[in-house]
Amino acid sequence: MADALDIVGLMNIQFAVKEDEVYLIEVNPRASRTIPFVAKAVGSPIAAIAARAMAGEKITNFELKDPFTEHVSVKEVVIPWARFPGVDVLLGPEMKSTGEVMGIDKNFAMAFYKSQLAAGVDLPMEGKVFVSVKDGDKYALVPLVRNLLKMGYSVIATTGTATYLKQQNLDVESVYKVQEGQRPHVLDIMKNGDIDLMFNTTAGKKAIQDSYALRNLALTMKLPYFTTLAASKAAVQALKALKAGELEVKKLQAYS
Repeated sequence: MADALDIVGLMNIQFAVKEDEVYLIEVNPRASRTIPFVAKAVGSPIAAIAARAMAGEKITNFELKDPFTEHVSVKEVVIPWARFPGVDVLLGPEMKSTGEVMGIDKNFAMAFYKSQLAAGVDLPMEGKVFVSVKDGDKYALVPLVRNLLKMGYSVIATTGTATYLKQQNLDVESVYKVQEGQRPHVLDIMKNGDIDLMFNTTAGKKAIQDSYALRNLALTMKLPYFTTLAASKAAVQALKALKAGELEVKKLQAYS
């Protein structure tokens, strides 16, 4: 694309993927906010090199570093949900972040944990985890819940999710949805401060509307929550790694 568009220097590309079809949305001849992250991750002044290339200097004039590293870098978005009362925290195609933070460590799990800390998300080392996921995620949720139970967490789930997990011989507690009309329901438990972490994935207009109150209350109470299974899996990996070893802190230059 750079050759076809005669672009020298950096370019920002937006893709969309639907049902294994890849769509190109746009190509912009500019640097994105990812550039400073990548520069720090690989220890190379990418923006400076690109600027000099745009001014006519040849790439062969630079001593380019091997981009492969022995550490892992994780970029996490910072989204000021709390400044927009009533907004649903489910992610979509719109740009909602106001910046990014970075976590670096020798493995993905610890790097992810650091990225959460930097974004203001303090994952709990103990307590009760609430899970409620769409049908397509239930199978993949099983190993996450199994790991949480092994680490000493207790797990509660809405009826459908709890029934599925119990069928997999997992010791979880069932809790009512608000729509089921019985008390105490999950919002009551959250308001009592009895939930420390939440995994909630949903699909379909009605399901999204029904679960909105969950996500909104989690935001209000500053409760750590994840709305995709991939992020939930990363969170469990981070907790497992943290319990297995100490959190190491190094200066950024140590990863250059």
